[in-house]
Amino acid sequence: MKKITLIAVLFTIGFGQYPDAKMVLQRIDENMSAKSQIVESTMTIHGKRSSRSVTSISWIEGTEKSFTEYLAPAREKGTKMLKLGDQLWMYSPQSDRTIRISGHMLRQSVMGSDLSYEDMMEDRKLEELYSAKIVGEEDIDGHVCWVMELTAAVDDLAYHSQKLWVDKENFVYRKQQLFAKSGKLLKVVEIADLIQIDGRWYPKKMLFQDVLKSGKGTEFIVESVKFDEVISDHIFSKAALRK
Repeated sequence: MKKITLIAVLFTIGFGQYPDAKMVLQRIDENMSAKSQIVESTMTIHGKRSSRSVTSISWIEGTEKSFTEYLAPAREKGTKMLKLGDQLWMYSPQSDRTIRISGHMLRQSVMGSDLSYEDMMEDRKLEELYSAKIVGEEDIDGHVCWVMELTAAVDDLAYHSQKLWVDKENFVYRKQQLFAKSGKLLKVVEIADLIQIDGRWYPKKMLFQDVLKSGKGTEFIVESVKFDEVISDHIFSKAALRK
């Protein structure tokens, strides 16, 4: 089926037309989604005067379950987050308490970064969330990209619309703009580096910029990623938060 999809894309492009926008979203989702993922990462938060880095490991199963443990620095070590469906819990070793993050708290920054809890929660496929159209082509750092406009097709989204610059060669977006329902730009995401694993392209280095905040953005680097590993059910439990 993937071969048929790619042939259809190339056939369409060959006649000087844009490919079907939904098909492009499917290809993006194929790169980013998996039955399971285990990701080790470093998040560097660039403030106005200084920067600091936070390392973590995340276990992700489908789009409904994820568990993250922060490993460094010392003051963040042992902090854990558990997502089950649309619910999110956080455990703090300093207070030895587990709290549920909900409502307006989901819009708050994660550890002072440019990512919110809502950003960390959203693992669903773009194809399921947005309607899309291709409106043009542009060059991003030497990569020829389709320019796509996405509009929310469901109600429970943090961003009502998006603009994507999707690399024609590997179907990864090189740049992403995220907008409120009013049309106000909220965040910009840029992918600076990619890695190829198991036949898919995956972001290695990303820069998140909350345009409503001061600072120089948050750099997110994937140190390692494993796909389709077997993950114990115990990891996705409240008991694992305090372990």
